Amino acid sequence: MYKIDFGKRTHVHFIGIGGISMSGLAEILLEEGFSVSGSDSHETELTKRLEERGARVYYGQRPSNIEKEPEIGLVVYTAAIHEDNPEFMAAREKGLPMLSRAELLGEMMRNYKQSIAVSGTHGKTTVTSMITSILLAGEIDPAVLVGGILRDIGGNIRVGGPEVFVTEACEYTNSFLSFYPTIEVILNIEEDHLDFFKDIQDIRHSFRLFAEKLPANGLLVINSDIEDVDALVKDLKCRVVTVGKDPGSFYTASNISYDEYARPSYDLVIQGETVNRITLGVTGEHNVSNSLSAIAVAMELGLGMDAVMSGLKKFTGTDRRFERKGEIGGVTIIDDYAHHPQEIRATLSAARHYPHKRLWCVFQPHTYTRTKAFLDQFAETLAAADEVILADIYAARETDTLGVSSQDIAERIERLGTKAHYIPSFDEIETFILEHCVNGDVLITMGAGDIVKVGEKLLGQ
Repeated sequence: MYKIDFGKRTHVHFIGIGGISMSGLAEILLEEGFSVSGSDSHETELTKRLEERGARVYYGQRPSNIEKEPEIGLVVYTAAIHEDNPEFMAAREKGLPMLSRAELLGEMMRNYKQSIAVSGTHGKTTVTSMITSILLAGEIDPAVLVGGILRDIGGNIRVGGPEVFVTEACEYTNSFLSFYPTIEVILNIEEDHLDFFKDIQDIRHSFRLFAEKLPANGLLVINSDIEDVDALVKDLKCRVVTVGKDPGSFYTASNISYDEYARPSYDLVIQGETVNRITLGVTGEHNVSNSLSAIAVAMELGLGMDAVMSGLKKFTGTDRRFERKGEIGGVTIIDDYAHHPQEIRATLSAARHYPHKRLWCVFQPHTYTRTKAFLDQFAETLAAADEVILADIYAARETDTLGVSSQDIAERIERLGTKAHYIPSFDEIETFILEHCVNGDVLITMGAGDIVKVGEKLLGQ
């Protein structure tokens, strides 16, 4: 496989350069002195940012984009690019070295003293961001690639020094098996991405293979609340540190309390000894667990409690993670990326600690595959709200509806005793909200699609 060496710079061409991860990798290479070109279907803020930093970006994908760049030393492509893509075919015909996005990210990890990969079905963006906030508070200069917009770094990318690299590690299509981390975090393992994985055992197998990639001097931070966690870590050559609710975990929390905005504080317990009182700047008990993983990584890197406490208190979340968007007519509008039943449960549980009269949830299911797999679980978790509005399913990469719709979820929620309204269009949803929400209510727009637009339009954003 082609090796990326920051000491031997070349020209890299990205097919699909406009994605949030691809653009981030391209920006790191630009800052490291590589020359960069790429293509995408249309201009975005991310592609304009790359052009301002010296990249050449072509709009539309065609063989001539490869021909115009005679010095290409490597071609990188996203998972969405197929072998019949004209640029992919042109690069292959010329015999150019080629890497997938995940393979490039894995190769880049080799150029840092410590490479931290944060994995799990949910929580990756939050924990990657928490670790970043602690590192910055401790005056460490990390390189960061995160799947959301982190205000502390002014985007999703930070180009730092050669010591520490922090990134998310997604299990979908087994992309994280292309990585070479020295520290791994496994936050949770749940059924998801069942358009790729066969079942939960198939998913667990991939996470075990991921853990096996760590070297003997590496570290695995894993949530002890994961079912049968011992089987996942048995006979690993690396060190293993556990975090979680189990009192036997290396890192755990006790005496959790909440302020008036659902932000928790807790006693940090390390190997059975209470060390300090931690206060978080984000909401919900699930973030207590997330913060324990971030603390474990920070302690491994030698940061002190001052940096840990300061970084966690300063971190107030990333975009679309329990993000308070504003208020209209006394109704507080919050947006959240939750699109899996466990994420929905965590978000609505956090919202219960937030001051409100009634708790509304406007949910947009993400993909037909996920909706069909979790119909009953979606209904059960969404029923924790006082009233639920269901938008149409966001298809994303899928075309087959599998005979499922948001109406199916609404009917199940109603049978559980919670009011549910299936309202297909965003315009109708906005009208319904204006007619039914009252001063003191909290409304959460929720999902991994474009449901955020509902709240933003109501607020005039």
